[in-house]
Amino acid sequence: MDATRQARVAFYLTGKRPGAELEPVEGLDLRPALLARYRDLSTLRYDFPLVLLTDGEADTCVRSLSGMVDDALRQVARGEDGERVSKHVLRLEQAIRQASRGKSRSLSARWSEIAAELGPERDALLPDSLDRALEALGSDGEVVDCDGELPGRFVSHIWQTAQTKKARRLHGEIARLVHRVSNILRADLARSEKGRSADALKASLGGLDADAFDFQALSGVLSRTANRTTITAARRSRLEQLIAALQSYNFEPQAFRFTSCSEALAAWRERYPILVGVARAIAMAELEIAGDYREERHDVFFDEYGADGLSPDDIALFADYLVHVSAADMDAGEQAALMEILSSGLPMKILVQKDDILADSAPGQGGQGFARSAPHFAHMALGLNDVYVLQAPASHLLRCSGRVADGIAYAGTALFSIFSGTNGFVGDYPPYLVAAAAAESRAFPIFAYHPSAGPDWASRFSLATNPQPEADWPEHQFDYEDAERHRVSETVAFTFVDFAALDERYARHLARVPSNGRDDAMMPIPKALAVEVEGQPEQVPCTLMVDDQDRLQTVLVDERLMRETRRCRQAWHSIQELGGIHNSYAERTLAEERKAREEAVQELAEPATGTAPAPAAATQPEDAGAEAGQEAAAAIEPEAEPSPDEAYIETPRCTTCNECTQINDKMFAYNENQQAYIADVDAGTYAQLVEAAESCQVAIIHPGKPRNPDEPGLEELVRRAEPFV
Repeated sequence: MDATRQARVAFYLTGKRPGAELEPVEGLDLRPALLARYRDLSTLRYDFPLVLLTDGEADTCVRSLSGMVDDALRQVARGEDGERVSKHVLRLEQAIRQASRGKSRSLSARWSEIAAELGPERDALLPDSLDRALEALGSDGEVVDCDGELPGRFVSHIWQTAQTKKARRLHGEIARLVHRVSNILRADLARSEKGRSADALKASLGGLDADAFDFQALSGVLSRTANRTTITAARRSRLEQLIAALQSYNFEPQAFRFTSCSEALAAWRERYPILVGVARAIAMAELEIAGDYREERHDVFFDEYGADGLSPDDIALFADYLVHVSAADMDAGEQAALMEILSSGLPMKILVQKDDILADSAPGQGGQGFARSAPHFAHMALGLNDVYVLQAPASHLLRCSGRVADGIAYAGTALFSIFSGTNGFVGDYPPYLVAAAAAESRAFPIFAYHPSAGPDWASRFSLATNPQPEADWPEHQFDYEDAERHRVSETVAFTFVDFAALDERYARHLARVPSNGRDDAMMPIPKALAVEVEGQPEQVPCTLMVDDQDRLQTVLVDERLMRETRRCRQAWHSIQELGGIHNSYAERTLAEERKAREEAVQELAEPATGTAPAPAAATQPEDAGAEAGQEAAAAIEPEAEPSPDEAYIETPRCTTCNECTQINDKMFAYNENQQAYIADVDAGTYAQLVEAAESCQVAIIHPGKPRNPDEPGLEELVRRAEPFV
């Protein structure tokens, strides 16, 4: 074994860099190759910054600045000056994006401030463009960037919007009930002796015309003619108590925010009797207003009201609690309180913010290892079945805003596990990039579980927001220039290794190859994961990174980091199964059915032995025998395997997800069982076939070979189609 290979194998097995054959990566400012284009996010148009709108519903109260600008430009960037307006507004948008980091201001204030800084000196028409666009925005709100405060601000804003609407609805209902119950008391007072007195009649009329009436005479007339029946003292007392109970509930959202599960639980227990009293008062008031309250029957019932807990409909009337906790601060007591809340179904929305999802330990110190810095509360909550669960990085919160709103609106407990991407071990990487890399690498996959979305996991659980959810690792095209200045394009997967490489704590698990070249003794991470190594490996795993000059570097990975990458992939496989992707039970059943069918066909095809002699030729015509033989052969002939050159769909496995028909409903159609097949392969392009194959959740679409040799981009399309052959 030569010295170079020996050094590489030694590093892979031990994590040590012997001699000068390998170099440390510390201080080289290396980053994963696929992140080379994202050095300056302020020059890109993407989801951030966000605008927390002051109006709108819970599912529409957060928007991206880019989306709002695009909507405004569609209104004002028209006609001859459309290009000029677009140029000015997009310039201001970029300036706002650069200025929003670490600061929070309203969009209108930020817009005016940046517009003044740009100034009309160089372009007299700039104010006109910006003023028109600002008016077209239509809404205002706080501008926030992706940082450590975003998870709390984001979830809190949607929660506040929903609670304000709920409070308004409950206040209106309570006001209606108080008014109607008060009318009963006022009507009773009007019928009473006190209510018919001269002083009471005069006070009820008031005004300048009061002296024109003889209230003493009027009182005498009413005393002789009015109905003397009044409500009982017991009922009057009950109605007065109902009004007091209805007015006792304070629905001020600020009073329902907490930073501790224990404090929220204690507050719930303390306030619960008030909820019972108000819920009971609402039910009793409805009966009183309708005239249906019967003391002999209802008194006993309402004396025990709420003794066994309030109904979900009753609890849904009142404010939901919002609890924002940091995973790093959750001790045993806090974790116990959290689990009690989750298992009790209390109306609480729990935001668990994670700032660090990796926890490496130095050699000889033991420790928990990678990706285990805090308990996976979201995974624990899934096992309870009736808790709404959303796990997502901060980078994807806008795309998950509808799911956050669903969790806030859910009648029971909701848990939001959010990775902020902010910690002290990632250098100058922006939190957005770190958070996005966590989702891309499967270190912090995105999933949502909605208990009331349907009767089964297929309708409740979703992985749809993940990049390429059907794959082990997302793959992207990477273009670079080689030593001979030739353009090279290859497919590169973004794995857990790439995410760990962002963190300075894991630099010791990486080693740069000085020659900066790859050879047959190295292999990419996905291929290395597929190889079971015993003893010394023939090839060592490597990944591609770039330095601060965007020069491509080859970096080796040690065995420990590969082991954790494999563990991350296994965890992702488990989550995929929950989402119905590569389900092992379904695949096992399908394999067994195929095997059984093949055995049955083989059994029919084998010639029978030990049978009775065939009858004489004279007793059976030759033509009939030949025809019977042909029928038997046809009966046992196995179904022909589709040609890999032809496009086809494994129709019996179709889950009716509508992905392919949405791409081209002329090329793809459903049969009588609502399962997809290729109706007309010439009704679309090969690109649409490949796109459908990539988007198919169960990977049953096979694009085959291109039919039109002149279709643009065939080389790339054929490469993308290879996994589906």
